[in-house]
Amino acid sequence: MRSVQWSRLVLAGMAALLVGSVQMRLQAQMRPSIIYSDTADAKAEIHAALAQAAREHKRVLLDFGGNWCGDCQVLNIYFHDPGNASLLQHNFVLVDVSVGEYDRNLDLAQQYGIPLNKGVPALVVLDAQGRVLYAQRNGEFEKMSTLDSSAVTAFLQKWKR
Repeated sequence: MRSVQWSRLVLAGMAALLVGSVQMRLQAQMRPSIIYSDTADAKAEIHAALAQAAREHKRVLLDFGGNWCGDCQVLNIYFHDPGNASLLQHNFVLVDVSVGEYDRNLDLAQQYGIPLNKGVPALVVLDAQGRVLYAQRNGEFEKMSTLDSSAVTAFLQKWKR
């Protein structure tokens, strides 16, 4: 009888450890990634990206967003899906531009025609000379969490060089 109680106690302890481990993993996955640096000099990063794009015959993709933004986090995950990561790497130089709490790089958003009142993430495609080929004007990716990775694939395919 004692061994049965002991076995139940051990099993209950193991189950508690397993549940705790699963909860810790889920919490770690739910923490937002740091994508957008609030200390980066976005203008300098864009300038460097344009030089790299010219050397490598690519386009520049500006991603305006904030680390607090769930849809920005989803877009980042989709950018790193195997098919999209390859498209991105071979055709674009990506610059993540922090909007902070809508208090950073507002001049850059305005310069590139991004209406931040429509939400983030907001994307801009530049040619290697810095000309705007596409600027998201209607919050097309603002609800990224309702889209799937194929929406990003279609966008990258459309704007690749």
